[in-house]
Amino acid sequence: MRIIGGTARGRRLKAPKGRALRPTAARVKEALFNILARDLSGVKVLDLFAGTGNVTVEALSRGAAEAILIDASAQSAKTIRENLRRLDLADRAKVWTAPVSRALRLLARQQETFDIIFLDPPYDQRLVETTIQMVARGGLLRQTGTLIAEHSIREEIAPRYDGLELRDQRRYGDTLLSFFKLDA
Repeated sequence: MRIIGGTARGRRLKAPKGRALRPTAARVKEALFNILARDLSGVKVLDLFAGTGNVTVEALSRGAAEAILIDASAQSAKTIRENLRRLDLADRAKVWTAPVSRALRLLARQQETFDIIFLDPPYDQRLVETTIQMVARGGLLRQTGTLIAEHSIREEIAPRYDGLELRDQRRYGDTLLSFFKLDA
């Protein structure tokens, strides 16, 4: 995995050993950042089921001001911290080792909000809808923000979740990127 843009462009990311992770494919990540603004200066990012941190490290490299990355795996969290440190991005990111549902409840209680929320749960485990609902109910997305869910084409999602409206979907093989915004 390489960073494709920004200050860390061309640098490699480490990934934990084994097959437990399914990092966002390079072509999906490239498409995602072509859809989002190229300059992410000042944005606040939340990465759920962060895995290697691949997407958020890319956002930080492109100017995101701060990020919170959440993953239940201690090994993933360790790898993310190492990648952030190696790329001199650790000062703008916090890594939480916790189940996503617990972290979302805590963020909602703290009244945190984000410009970009990215979620990429394990495929075909019915976590996409549950997670989007928790984000919507917790009021975590800023008025002008975007929630992006990376999921399997086999997982159906609704066009609306408590004020979050599906605005766009893009297919890349077996992967869908679904873009949600707050309804006006």
